[in-house]
Amino acid sequence: MRTVLAIDQGTTGSTCLVIGEDGSVRGRAYREITQHFPQPGWVEHDATEIFERTRDAAREAIAAAGVVPDVIGITNQRETVVMWDRATGTPVGRALVWQDRRTSGRCAELAGQADAIAARTGLVVDAYFSATKIEWLLRSSPDLARRAAAGELAVGTIDTWLIWKLTGGEVHATDPTNASRTMLYDINHLAWSDELCSLFGVPRTLLPEVRPSSGNFGWTRPEHLGASIPIRGAVGDQQSALYGQGCWQKGEGKNTYGTGAFLLFNAGKTRPAGGGGLLTTIACDDVGQPAYALEAAIFIAGAAVQWLRDGLQIIASADETEAMARSLSSNDGVYFVPALAGLAAPHWETEARGTIVGLTRGTSRAHLARAALEAMAFSTADVVESVRTHGGVVVDRLRVDGGATANNWLMQFQADVLGIPVERPAMLETTALGAAGLAGVAAGVWASPQAFLSAREFTRFTPGPSPTAAALARSGWQRAVRATLGWARDRDLA
Repeated sequence: MRTVLAIDQGTTGSTCLVIGEDGSVRGRAYREITQHFPQPGWVEHDATEIFERTRDAAREAIAAAGVVPDVIGITNQRETVVMWDRATGTPVGRALVWQDRRTSGRCAELAGQADAIAARTGLVVDAYFSATKIEWLLRSSPDLARRAAAGELAVGTIDTWLIWKLTGGEVHATDPTNASRTMLYDINHLAWSDELCSLFGVPRTLLPEVRPSSGNFGWTRPEHLGASIPIRGAVGDQQSALYGQGCWQKGEGKNTYGTGAFLLFNAGKTRPAGGGGLLTTIACDDVGQPAYALEAAIFIAGAAVQWLRDGLQIIASADETEAMARSLSSNDGVYFVPALAGLAAPHWETEARGTIVGLTRGTSRAHLARAALEAMAFSTADVVESVRTHGGVVVDRLRVDGGATANNWLMQFQADVLGIPVERPAMLETTALGAAGLAGVAAGVWASPQAFLSAREFTRFTPGPSPTAAALARSGWQRAVRATLGWARDRDLA
């Protein structure tokens, strides 16, 4: 049986799966990575730690499978950037994570150029994306700027960093899905934009080559994984999940509930109009070639539950939240707007901060747990409405994936709030599966994309009998969001 090693390097950890051509998982491993918060609003990762823990997870998965994989597919947290020395492969500092808000002020300065940037990139001007992070790194040190101009440094998103390290520095490359998240890539011409590179002071020599998502990204050095293995797939995590869900045709979409939540709908080969807080980005068709997609990003989803665990320490594990939510007949008017890193789609308010409303003496930790789960569903409903209204997409079902979808209470509540069926695959790790599919189809592990998807099974959650109750609950959420936005936007009047 031929196999694929899927490397899924996410915000909180690295998951590696060895997947057989029959769709079975033959080996699995996970390593958590450290989150660094040096200042309020700053979020960093140690790039060397990311590589080492990803490599270790890959070695463990391969050992568990007992086979050397035929091919590797890589998927990654997007927008997070690493800069390193080309000669030594040593990072110049920590990676700046997609959640990092240190460049919000710079983004505000660019407000007058927002339309021109959106026309090229499909993105709003926000610290979420990579361009201002790279600019900040270069401005943080005259020596870094000099070395970058001299061609001594390289930069990339996490896929690029892993490919560089695994190939021993032989390949400095990314794919269109990751490139489209940097705010330096022209999605109309599928190429780096000279104008945007000039705007942000980023030398073109700093940037990786852009290769097809289902393409040749070199061979690993034997010392890393015990053999020289071809890398034939690289794709951003949300586009990978879209591919893994089989959403290859215009109008098909999914929502991934991870650290954040990300709704993507395939928009076909013609760039859609967008608007309404939606992003236009690059995804993949069935054979890994570029297609357009509408995306709505929600910065905080599962991370809100992680905060309840690590920050407030009112739960020991995320698994507890399902029983806690079920223990209440309603939310009793308690809402949590988890704007812990600002609000993304559809509001895009960088100054928003987390807000909990409706507290009384009767409020318990169960209310906070339920409010964190409800926030994921309500936020998703907001962006689905935007896709319908501004994207012109008929949404008659939603496919879902990510760790939080194991929570049956949340999935049923999501169907109730949306008023449409929610479909959850038997294998929740569709992000890793998508990377495996792109690499495996390219390498002939699967004869066709359809053969790759042939064994998929889904659990369906249908809306409950009380749409009025769901609508009332959502109106309370919208009131809470208005309160959060009001707090952010009246700061100059304080």
